[in-house]
Amino acid sequence: MNPQILIVGAGPTGLALAYSLARQGVPFRIIDRNAGPGTASRALAVHARILEQYDQLGLAKRNIERGHPVLSLDVSDGKQVRAHIKFHELGKGQSPFPFILSLPQDEHEEILVDELNKIGVEVEWNTSLLSFEDTGQGVNTVLQQQGQPEETTEFAYLCGCDGAGSMVRKELGFDFPGGTYKQLFFVADVETEKPVDDMEKMDMYMDEDGFILYMSVRNAYTKRILGIVPEEFYERSDVTYEEINDYVVNKIRVNAAKVNWFSTYRVHNRVSERFQKGRIFVLGDAGHLHSPTGGQGMNTGIGDAINLGWKLAAVVQEKADPKILTTYEQERIAFARRLIATTDKAFQTIVNQKLPGTLLREYAVPYVLPSVFKFSFPSKNAFKILSQIHINYRDSLLSKGKAGKVYGGMRLPWIETANSDNFAPLRSVDWQIHVYGKATPELIDFAHSQSLELHEFPWEAKMKDAGFKRDALYLIRPDGHVALATDKQWLRVLNMYLESFGIVAFGAK
Repeated sequence: MNPQILIVGAGPTGLALAYSLARQGVPFRIIDRNAGPGTASRALAVHARILEQYDQLGLAKRNIERGHPVLSLDVSDGKQVRAHIKFHELGKGQSPFPFILSLPQDEHEEILVDELNKIGVEVEWNTSLLSFEDTGQGVNTVLQQQGQPEETTEFAYLCGCDGAGSMVRKELGFDFPGGTYKQLFFVADVETEKPVDDMEKMDMYMDEDGFILYMSVRNAYTKRILGIVPEEFYERSDVTYEEINDYVVNKIRVNAAKVNWFSTYRVHNRVSERFQKGRIFVLGDAGHLHSPTGGQGMNTGIGDAINLGWKLAAVVQEKADPKILTTYEQERIAFARRLIATTDKAFQTIVNQKLPGTLLREYAVPYVLPSVFKFSFPSKNAFKILSQIHINYRDSLLSKGKAGKVYGGMRLPWIETANSDNFAPLRSVDWQIHVYGKATPELIDFAHSQSLELHEFPWEAKMKDAGFKRDALYLIRPDGHVALATDKQWLRVLNMYLESFGIVAFGAK
């Protein structure tokens, strides 16, 4: 089959999009101007929402086996631990993955490349996109593999996953508004002489100089350290780890026997003015850049890929109206803007060395933070926000109705059942109907006539606690978000929804 989609960029976002499309039987090509996958650890955190969506695609188990869960965070001021936060307790009952997965980006990419290879998909390395033109009927592109003549090819859609300096975004003329923090940041992976006792713990040190975050990566001897370089180095671009080693040792008592990777960088917070123009999309760092707060950047890019992947698959296979593609920008740009505002505010507070930062270190950390995470309601919300399971598309064109506390656009609430959980059916990556209680014969017949999966879950009291209404109808999107929720099993409303978007189940012949 002729490739319908060109993916430009083979970082986590591009690779996740590629695997999503491959899993749904859509032909594509994926190119990258680099010679191969990255070799530095870079982004580390993989959050619960991405693991849930990876589980749908059959990728979660291998990622979890390769990485290790981070279950807690200690916040200290150099004198004592001011707060101890247990992620796994906060997330218990909210997700099948109540932790942060520590997995270096190079290993993450290696897994995705290998899984693509297993299904016969090869990344075209050393290959650049030279130019493109949206004709309205397709996208004409000029590609060039290093040392080879130029190649002119047409695709139905083009996806720019080509990073912060995105050629695709620039050629589309999208503005990339935002800002750059004045501080110079550093990140390092260092080996210590002695192994750490607890690989499942993350530490954060805060004082009048700023902060340092550190955690285990790869093995018990390797630490990831992230922080602000001393102010005298702000204007330098050639700082070495040796120059800040004493500073690090003095603050966190971590002595590097060997430095595997070290880099300094400026932190940006930016969101592209658009994520789509015609048949062309931007995803990941091409569309948004974040502060390191909460490890949200890479996860948001992968979330973009999952969101767009099923929509492109549906349209290319003529199982949905092309208008659903407009909901990619509508849903993801709104989330990116909210996330930037949230992480920027938190990051400004953490790095600010004046009053807000002092207040945070001297009062919020020792007194407020422990109380926030002590009580059930706010702590559950804290996990929802950090893990991205709180993401909803309530204002999307695709989101309709409400039943109980579950509304169109929500991520389907997770509950355990007698034999499994209500996320197990989502592995079909297809439209499906959920009824928590009993489905009527008419609904069963309708679902069968439309080749729609119908899953009945015998009613239990905990379902009400999760927000479900007994015997209500929930139409679930291929990405695990609720599309339509109705108090009653109204076939007319369900049929109108399907017809309005031209939706046909992927499993339909």
